Amino acid sequence: MKTPRREDCVYTSCYCEENVWQLCSWFRSEAEVQLQELFVLFISNHQRKVPLWKQKSGRGDLPVVWDYHVVLLWSRSGLEPLVFDLDSVLDFPCSLQDYVTQALRSDQDLHPQYHRLFRVVPSQLFLEKFSSDRSHMKKPDGTWSMPPPSYPPIQTPETSTNLELFIQMKQDQDLGRVHSLQDFKTRFGLDPDRF
Repeated sequence: MKTPRREDCVYTSCYCEENVWQLCSWFRSEAEVQLQELFVLFISNHQRKVPLWKQKSGRGDLPVVWDYHVVLLWSRSGLEPLVFDLDSVLDFPCSLQDYVTQALRSDQDLHPQYHRLFRVVPSQLFLEKFSSDRSHMKKPDGTWSMPPPSYPPIQTPETSTNLELFIQMKQDQDLGRVHSLQDFKTRFGLDPDRF
C-alpha cells in the first residue's frame, strides 16, 4: 500500500495538527485507503504536560514535554496499526507497538500530572470539522512564537478556530473519544500491561 515518504509531506515545525490535517488530505486524494481506517490522535492531558520520547527536538534519551501533540494512526483489519509522526525520529510510519514502546512508554513511572490522554478522532471527522486561525501561536505582542505554514489557515464554514476543543480532554466534545493510555492500547489491540 502506498504511503507518503516523510520528506514528501507538508510539514511546519510546531504545527503538528496542521501537518496531520495535510497528511489526512494526502491519504484522501492520493492513496487507496479507506478514511475510516485512519484516526487522528490528539495526545494531551488536563495539565497540558505530556512527555514523549524519540522526538526530533529531544536530547538523548530525555523526553520532550509538549502541551499537546498530534499524530496519525492507520488501523487496518488484520494488520498491525501504523503511526505517522512527522516530529519523531522513529521510522515513518512505525508500528503502533514500536511507537508505544519507544515514544510513549509507560505511565507507571510518571507522576500522575504527566499521564497521557488520547482523543481518537476519525480522520473524516477531522478533515470536516477541524479549523485553526493559528492564534495559539501568537505572542501577546502579535508576533509569531514560531513561523506559520505558508498556506492559508485551515478553516470551515462554521468556525475560524476550534483547535482548543480537540486539545481539551473532555469526553463531551463530539470530536472523537478520549482514552487513557491503557484504554487506548486495548482499543487498538495491544496488551495494556505489556509496556
